[in-house]
Amino acid sequence: MVFSPARSGRTGATKNTFENAKRTKEVVINVVNYSIVQQMSLSSSPYAAEIDEFEKSGLTPIASDLIKPFRVKESPVQFECKVNEVVELGQNGGAGNLVICEVLKIHIDENILDDKQMIDQHKIDLVSRMGGNWYCRANSDSMFEIQKPITSIGIGVDAFPDEIRNSSILTGNDLGLLGSIEDFPSQDEIDAYNFSGDKHQTAKELLAKDEVMNAWKVLLK
Repeated sequence: MVFSPARSGRTGATKNTFENAKRTKEVVINVVNYSIVQQMSLSSSPYAAEIDEFEKSGLTPIASDLIKPFRVKESPVQFECKVNEVVELGQNGGAGNLVICEVLKIHIDENILDDKQMIDQHKIDLVSRMGGNWYCRANSDSMFEIQKPITSIGIGVDAFPDEIRNSSILTGNDLGLLGSIEDFPSQDEIDAYNFSGDKHQTAKELLAKDEVMNAWKVLLK
């Protein structure tokens, strides 16, 4: 895992987290969800090094199993890590610092698991940092799934006929979805598929319903 505690854009000073990681060569990476986002933000205040940010934020420290730094009890997932490398990317304000870590142990709150013992993305209710004061909450309105082609090799956009690759109707996302198939439908399948209307528009509507092979049958008609 990699994280980047940047230098202050105002003063150029490094964060206590960065100095601690360099000194101890151990860190805990605590995943932040919506229920602790305000406490997390409070803990990011530029407190002096001797100030206990657990006490300031009201978060609960619990002992790690393999390393010295404490974990955050309220965090749904906690990674105990050793620091393998620190890369400083500059000395001026805003410069990043890459802390490259090896995960030694993972702690997962069972309350966020589904019936298959996998993390339920709705239960975990994650937040992500954007820019400035902005964050994003991963709820049902913002999440969607894309089936990853990890067990297959898609044909790729370069295999498309030019009229499809250069379509004024199909978007980049449409082309990416079309390129995920392993092989084109057979000529018999193409001949047997009936539709009406513009080929590219019909294919786009089928892609919106995740009917990729039917979209190809239309496009290759």
